[in-house]
Parts: sequence; structure tokens; C-alpha cells
Amino acid sequence: MKNYDVIVIGGGHAGIEASLASARMGAETLLITQNLDHIGQMSCNPAIGGIAKGHVVREIDAMGGEMGQNTDASALQFRMLNASRGPAVWSPRAQCDKVLYQRRMKQQLEKTEKLHTHQAEGLSFVTEKGKIIAVQTQFGDKFEAKAFVLCCGTFMRGLMHFGPQQLPGGRTGDTAADAISDSLKNDLGLELMRLKTGTPPRVLAKTIDFEKLERQDGEFGEFSYWPREKEYETIDRGSIPQMPCYIGRTSAETKKVIADNLHLSPMYNGSIDAIGTRYCPSIEDKIHRFGDKESHQIFLEPEGVFTEEYYLNGISTSLPVQIQNKIVHSIPGLEKAEIARYAYAVEYDVVSPHQTQNSLALKPWPNLFVAGQINGTSGYEEAAGQGLIAGANAAGLVAGKEPLILERDQAYIGVMIDDLVTKDISEPYRLFTSRAEYRLLLRQDNADRRLSKIAYEYGLLPYEKFKIAQDKEKLINDEIERLKNERSHGKSLWEHLSSHKNTYDSVVGESHLPENVKEQVQIDARYECYIQREKQQVERQKRLAKNPIPEDLDYLTITGLGNEAKNKLSRYRPVDLGQAARIDGVTPAEIGLIQVHIKRLEESKKL
Repeated sequence: MKNYDVIVIGGGHAGIEASLASARMGAETLLITQNLDHIGQMSCNPAIGGIAKGHVVREIDAMGGEMGQNTDASALQFRMLNASRGPAVWSPRAQCDKVLYQRRMKQQLEKTEKLHTHQAEGLSFVTEKGKIIAVQTQFGDKFEAKAFVLCCGTFMRGLMHFGPQQLPGGRTGDTAADAISDSLKNDLGLELMRLKTGTPPRVLAKTIDFEKLERQDGEFGEFSYWPREKEYETIDRGSIPQMPCYIGRTSAETKKVIADNLHLSPMYNGSIDAIGTRYCPSIEDKIHRFGDKESHQIFLEPEGVFTEEYYLNGISTSLPVQIQNKIVHSIPGLEKAEIARYAYAVEYDVVSPHQTQNSLALKPWPNLFVAGQINGTSGYEEAAGQGLIAGANAAGLVAGKEPLILERDQAYIGVMIDDLVTKDISEPYRLFTSRAEYRLLLRQDNADRRLSKIAYEYGLLPYEKFKIAQDKEKLINDEIERLKNERSHGKSLWEHLSSHKNTYDSVVGESHLPENVKEQVQIDARYECYIQREKQQVERQKRLAKNPIPEDLDYLTITGLGNEAKNKLSRYRPVDLGQAARIDGVTPAEIGLIQVHIKRLEESKKL
């Protein structure tokens, strides 16, 4: 037996943040993955961020995670999505050099103190007296730990579909992880379900007619709130060539090719039983579901400086490879394009998330944490956010700390995890700004203000970074106080700034303050009344959360509860009335019945 505090299984985006969080909190941590050279692999789109996903990356960064800094060090292009709308939905996104992203992240793990990496496949868990004590690999090694984090991505019984051809694997070039699925089901008694995702073809740049496509350049921007690390000073915007993306459209011929061959798609001929994501549909899904549209937009995105491959964002498919060639060649600009890698769909096992707590520990096995696509989510960013929380809580468990749980009013990461443990997940979960009821509080620009103190106090964020956030917050508060006290034309400068017609510069004039401070002051002034309204909603929700629910409460005995509410409450076992109120199918009236029932139980115990 080799002993560690925490063992993380899986070297994808969830496993990376989990192992870094654990080690940075002082836990001796081992990361086990099938291929060390594929740590941080961008299996699908070579990009980080996007709608709501960009918020999560900023939150990871604010809490001491690595994804934001790694993105900045490997970015080919940066864009702020939704910039023409309100700040609550601004979403940063960066196109990355996927090789540089992967190599830098691997090195980041290797140079982190207390973090060890090992190439092997985790086959099964060893249990003793109702507790997991070790993981066994294919080499016969048994690695012992006090806590475990499982981040298997799409690898658990992964099966790839290229039309009728089926190949085992979580992605092309990597084998499936069948044994760990069997262990979860047979050794640990967990309920598994099956989901599906997919990826589009990649084509070579020299075979693309870029003249027929619309060029899309980026802008300057960064994800991280913190200064660039010294050893990576040479990796910056001046040394990595910035590369454009391109926009194209499918044609009427594309639509005909797909419609004529729809019966060959595994999604439509019954070869795939798993459910795919509704919000990232394959091209055959688009043609089938939106038959009135003659064309669909696609984005051609570069995969890196030292490769000629372009990712065809928008035409994910599992159709046979011969049909894929016809689809690609039917798109203006791609008539002579050479496919370097074929598209495919992949089915994989996930742990049904009703078995998971908000800490991401499993209810039946509280020293086993799960993060990423194993929880039914999709996307690098969602996985990384879960990984950070799972790794922190695994290390926290070892250190005897209370679990780190982010609430819905604190972070998009909190919204995501709460959704997973309270709602029915029947398809890969994707985060959107619309999923957050407190969007003005959870902006991408203020993640450091929201989360740096929480991260510092839990041991995730070093003091040097926390001090930067503190100093920034003091500048913001001092400036707000000054603007409220200084008057002009019968109003305070703060009142002038609250008008959407005014900007900070037009009201204040020249200022020595940093741009990020001025931005925060302006947003706080403009949206003050809306922010206060959201804070009032938060307080109402917190009052519900102060009503804990006994762990052994029998919902079947509560008179007046509907059958749907009884079944779902028994399945999810909410910890308080606030969480119970967020479960689909439970009405406010039924929350009232539960509250009355709990009070009666408490009174009867006093007698």
C-alpha cells in the first residue's frame, strides 16, 4: 500500500482542478490517469469560456484555480460575448492553442508541491467497514488514501460511434474505462445512467477557401484577476500569434445530404440509447428539428499555432465517414477540404446525481467525491468548477474542516451543483446565465469580489492574491463613499453616475484609479436598485434555508403531499426547506406542509 491523503482519478479538466486544490490546501495528493501526456486534453473545442461558462472560469480563478491563468497563457483569440447587452450576461471566451494549453497544465501539476502524478488505470475501489480505503490499478498497485475524487469524463464504458462502426474509448486514441464502472455499480452499489455527447470533424487549413468565409478577429482581454506567474512571463500576448476564426454556413445541399442519410445516424436508427445534450445538437439534429431552416451557421476555429487543423464548430455528427465527407464538401469554402479527423458520438456512464451531496461527496460513500461529466454535466468549464470544489472538500475532509459549499447567490458554480443535486438530470447538463436567479450579483467581472475571501479562508487562495483583491475592494468602497458625498448640480456624483446616459469618465473626469475599479463603481451605481432587489430575494431564500430537514424524515407519512413530491423528496433527501423548494415538482404549498410537519415532530419530542 502507498499512502496519500487524497487520490484523484482522471486527468481531465475536473481532475486537474481537484488535484491542484487538494495539494494547495496541504494534502498529499496523487493524480492517477491513463495517459500523463493527455492531462488537460481539449478533446472537443479548443476554447475556454462562453455564455455562463466564462463566469465559471473567472470564479475558478478567483478561488485560486488554474484554468483562467492557463487560458491566458495559451490564448489565440479573446472575445467578450454579449457585450452589447447588460453586464450580467457578458461572457468572456478565448480560443486556445490546445497543445500549449495541455503542456503548460501538465507542467503546472508536476511542479506543484505535495502533488504526485502516476500513469495507470484505476480499476476498482477497496472498501472496509463501509468506507473506501484504496484504489487498485491494472498493475496490481493499491494506493491508499483518506479521500478520493473520481473524474472519469466520458471514459466510463465509453463507446464511440462513427456511423455503424463502434469503437470502445472515451475519445479517439484513448481506451475506455470499463472496470471502474463495474466497481461503482457492483462494489459500491451506485446507480449509473448513460449519456451521449459528440464532436465535429477537423479539416486542414491549406484545403480551406477562406475567401468564401467571414473573418472574425478577436480583441484584447484576459480571464485571470492575478498577475502572470514569473516563470511564464515569456508566454504572453506578444509571443503567441493571434489567430482569427471564420464564419460559414451550411447549404441546401448540406441539408439534402443529411436528410437523405438520416437513417444511417446512430441517434436515429437505435444504435445509441443514451441521451444527448439538447443545447449542443448534432447537425443531423438541427436538420431534423429545424426543418424550416435552409442553412445553419458554423465557426471554423484554429486549433493552434503549430497545427493546420481547424475545428468545425456547429457540425457535430455521428454519421458514417463517407457521409461526413459529403457534408463538409457541401459547405461553401470547404468544397475541397480534407478531413484530418472524423466526427463521432460517444456514449458513457455517469453516476446519477441524486446520490450526490452539495459538497460533491456521494451520500452512500462520504469520502468519495465526484466531479465533471461523471455528474452528468458537459463542458470543460463546468467540469473544472466541480473539480475545484470536490478537491477542496476532499482535502477539507482529511483536515477535519466543514464542507465548502457555494450557494446560488454566491457563484455560478453553486448554481450548477445545486441544480445537479435537486433536479432530474436526463440529458447532459449545460450551464446558462438563465439558470441563475441572481444574475446581477453573479457577474463575470466581480468573481474576485464574491469569492476571494471564501477561498482564502478555506485555504485555496494564497495571501498575496487575497491581498490584491482586498486592496481593490478598498479602492472601490472608498470611491463609492466619495461619490456619494460630492455633489454637482444639486445631485451627488453617485446619483449622476446611476444614469445610464453617463459614464464614470463623463461624471468624474480624469482619475488615477485602475480601469477595473472604475468599471465596478460604474456597474454598482447603475444597477444599485436591481442589485438591492436581488439581495432581498436572497434573504427570503436564506430564511427557508434556516429550516433544516431531519435526515430520517419519512415524506410518505406527510398528509397532503402529492405523489410526485413524495417520490422526489425521498429520492433527493434535501437538507433544508430551501433546497426542497428548488426540487422540480414540489410546490410552495407542499413546502408549507413539510414545515408544519417538522414543527409537530419537534413539539412531540419535547413532550
